[in-house]
Amino acid sequence: HDALRLLKQPRADTRSAVRSADYMAQTLRLLHERVHHVHKRSLNATGQTCHTPQKMCALPWDFSSSVSKHGRLLFGFRNNPRLGASNTPFARWLPSEYDDGISQPKGFNRNRKINNFLLPLVRQVSNNILSTTDAGVVNDTEYTHMVTLFGQWNDHDLTFTPFSPSIRSFSKGINCDESCENTEPCIPIPIPPGDPRLPSGPNSCIPAFRSAPACGTGYSAYNFGGEPNKREQINALTAFLDLGQVYGSEEKLALCLRDLESDAGLLRVNTEFKDNNRELLPFNPLQVNMCATRRRVTNDTNAREVPCFIAGDGRVDENIALTSIHTLFMREHNRLARELKRLNPQWDSETLYQEARKIMGAYTQVFVFRDYLPHIVGPDAMRTQLGRYPGYNPNVDPSIANVFATAAYRFAHLAIQPFLARLDANYREDPRFPSVPLFKAFFTPWRIIFEGGIDPLLRGLIGRPAKLNTQDHMMVDALRERLFQFVMHLALDLGSLNMERGRDHGLAGYNAWRGFCGLSQPRNQQELAQVLNNNDLARRLLQLYGTADNIDIWMGGVAEPFVNGGRVGPLFACLIATQFQRIRQGDRLWHENPGVFTSAQRAALSAASLSKIICDNTGITAVPSDAYSVLSNRNRLVSCTNLRGLNLSAWKETVTSNVVCLFLP
Repeated sequence: HDALRLLKQPRADTRSAVRSADYMAQTLRLLHERVHHVHKRSLNATGQTCHTPQKMCALPWDFSSSVSKHGRLLFGFRNNPRLGASNTPFARWLPSEYDDGISQPKGFNRNRKINNFLLPLVRQVSNNILSTTDAGVVNDTEYTHMVTLFGQWNDHDLTFTPFSPSIRSFSKGINCDESCENTEPCIPIPIPPGDPRLPSGPNSCIPAFRSAPACGTGYSAYNFGGEPNKREQINALTAFLDLGQVYGSEEKLALCLRDLESDAGLLRVNTEFKDNNRELLPFNPLQVNMCATRRRVTNDTNAREVPCFIAGDGRVDENIALTSIHTLFMREHNRLARELKRLNPQWDSETLYQEARKIMGAYTQVFVFRDYLPHIVGPDAMRTQLGRYPGYNPNVDPSIANVFATAAYRFAHLAIQPFLARLDANYREDPRFPSVPLFKAFFTPWRIIFEGGIDPLLRGLIGRPAKLNTQDHMMVDALRERLFQFVMHLALDLGSLNMERGRDHGLAGYNAWRGFCGLSQPRNQQELAQVLNNNDLARRLLQLYGTADNIDIWMGGVAEPFVNGGRVGPLFACLIATQFQRIRQGDRLWHENPGVFTSAQRAALSAASLSKIICDNTGITAVPSDAYSVLSNRNRLVSCTNLRGLNLSAWKETVTSNVVCLFLP
């Protein structure tokens, strides 16, 4: 289980916060259990600890040294001003539902009925509802695989939920990787009878870990006065569309990613390898062997291994398509910085870095709202919730909602193809570097270094369709049966993990969220069949759950038929649109907010496109004008020389002008 745990381990500042919170919460929970058992009456558990236990919790940020005159702080403070900052709890749009009312995951006690029914095993739901073979995959006739991977890329700008830092149970010292016992922080996924891959029984499970608690929540709330409150989880990233996955969300990492010897504000690049004379991401200086997969994948014991890459987000190596997008945006930052230096030779390295970063942040806001979200939530939600920019509202909390991070924005797991296409200059299968089975594309940076670079992968993303999520062909086996197979003792099941994570976070059930969005709440099979437009699926779900009230929110959301023009159902369209509405309105530094950019700069930004960024930073010479839509008579390949791009002349500083960007007080 090392790979997933390493992938979900936070960086230094977040690690300090979650470790303190986790240790405090578990210490107080164990004390509470023993005190309550011995005395059979109410005692304050913190009375048994020292008088200054709050020091165990991580201290507030000292951000005085990180203020940028050019706009955003890396970790989001002084924007609204603390709302949406990194290392703060996820927002709760509905009250949490824990087994013990405080902290235990839903279903932790497997004999406890909820709404008069036992919760089904998540692996059973995955087997019965999600399973599809590669042969059953239906291609999307409208949208490219770039839509799927751009969604993952965007998610890694907004959400990262760190695991509990401990790998052993707090009360018994059991290693969560080696035991199937339900004991904090272990939440193993039991294997049901008749499982297609794994034996059933008390000693058979898929290991899983709890997400770390936010300090002062769950049992650690004893420390802050009286009764415990409900457990919350931490978002290690800012809630803003600011490309934290390029630049990092904390200062030490940001400095590590910069080329501080350059006078041009550049990001650091790989000094050992190039991609057809173009830049690659630097290697991670931490010597972890998670990416040393080449010999196992190729069965070549003499193959050269390479380290993982490093970027602003630790999941950069998760798959090579994602890595290629990371590489593309790193190159675009450096291209912008060099162009800005040519325009403004008087600017120092810090100014060039910050201005390029600011432009890049605007890019992602434009691409997400103009090019991506309309394909996902459909025209109705765009019109009612995400239309014309209404201006900054300091009363809007942009914080990422727990339900968004843990359920709604995981919809695209069902739009992932079982292969990552690699295409040649004619957008045909590359004979030298054929398409890669997805399960052989996890943690394989060596494929980019030794197998043709990022160009074939990017052509594959913009030149081949996404998988279509259909109700009878939901999740490919590469994700359900072979996830991280080459870096783990036991391959994982992403569908089971998604549902288990929702229970770990105490997310309310399907009907409660339907009610939150003003949608009907089906009470029987007939009503659920109407919602799903599928009687057989409704029957199978109710055989498992007993009531629609209990359906795991992620499962219910991805089972719904799409809204018109979108790729999610009404529930997830509501939740995703609501989240992005709040992100935009609660961001004081949103690119359309007056004073952030000049009117000329805003006009220039509207010409930016993902296709043009691909043209400017790769050897690709022809692209679809819309990188998100499949090639068709309306979306033909166009020569890169005919594509309009960002005109940087609006950033040229005249001798008499002051710095044109936003100054913070």
